Amino acid sequence: MRTVALVMSACLLAACAPRGVAQAPAKSSPAAGVSPSPVETSPTPQPSPVTAPSHVFVIVMENRSYGQAIASKYVSQLAAQYGVATDYHGVSHPSLPNYLALTSGSTWGIADDGFHALPAGGLGAQLTSSGIEWRAYMEGMTNGCFHSPYPYALKHNPFAYYGSACPPQVVPFSQFATDISTSAPLFAWITPDLCHDGHDCSSAVADGWLSQTVPTILASNAWKDNGLLIITWDEGEDSANSVLTLVIRPDPLAHQSARPYDHYSLLATIEDRLGVARLGQAAQATPMTDLLASQPQPRLRSRVT
Repeated sequence: MRTVALVMSACLLAACAPRGVAQAPAKSSPAAGVSPSPVETSPTPQPSPVTAPSHVFVIVMENRSYGQAIASKYVSQLAAQYGVATDYHGVSHPSLPNYLALTSGSTWGIADDGFHALPAGGLGAQLTSSGIEWRAYMEGMTNGCFHSPYPYALKHNPFAYYGSACPPQVVPFSQFATDISTSAPLFAWITPDLCHDGHDCSSAVADGWLSQTVPTILASNAWKDNGLLIITWDEGEDSANSVLTLVIRPDPLAHQSARPYDHYSLLATIEDRLGVARLGQAAQATPMTDLLASQPQPRLRSRVT
C-alpha cells in the first residue's frame, strides 16, 4: 500500500506541474512576387539597463572595409577626434541581412537583397510601443517605401520589411534639416542614397556627403546635450568582413576600442541607450560602453570671501 501511495503521489505531482507553452512561429503572408522568408525566430527580448534616454543618431554607409573607410579624409578626421571600434565586423553578406541585424537582432536566415515579408516588429515598432519618438530618414525616397525610384534602395530600408508596411516614421531625408533644427526625434536613423552611401559612387563622394551631413548633427542641441551619433558601414569587402564604426559623442574619454563588436553590439548599445529591451541576438551581445564614456566636466570652485 505504501508503494502504491507513493506512485499515486508522483502521478498527481506530474499532472499538476506547469507545462511549457509552445511558441508558434510568426506567420507572414508574402505578397505576389515576394519571396517567403526563411524560418527563423528571434530570442525573447531581454531587459536593457535603465538609463536616462538621450538622442541617438545612426548613419549606415555601404560596402567598405575598415581600411578603405578610414582612409577617407573627413572620416579620418572624425576617427582622430572621436571613438573608433577597431575590431568591428558585419554579420553577413550581402547588404540586407546586415540591415535586419541592426534593427531586429536577427538576419532571419536571409542571404540575398530581395524583398521578404517578415513579421511585424523590429526596432521601430519597439520604440513606437514604448512611446519613444523616432524617424528613419531615407534619402531619395520620393514615393513611399515600396515605389520610390533610384537612387533610393528598398534593401537599405529595413523598417519596411517588418509587417510588409511603410511606417509613418519612415520619411524622406529632405525632412531632416527641418527636424534637426526644431525638434529632433529621440532616435534618428539615416540611410543615404545609393550614391552618397558609397554603394554606386566613390569613397570621395560618400566622404563629401558625410562632411556636409555630420556637422549639422554635431551643431544641434540634440547632440550637444549628451547625444550620440554612430556611423557604421553595412559590410566589408575583405575576408574578415571588417567595417569601420565611429562612436561620436561630446568630450569622449576613450578614442579607440579593440574589443570585438558587430551589428548586434550596436543594436544593444542603441537599445540600452534608449531604455528598451534588447531584441534577438543583441540580448547576448556586448554593448559598446567603453566608447560611450565622456570626460568629466570641471567643477566650479567656490569663491572664498
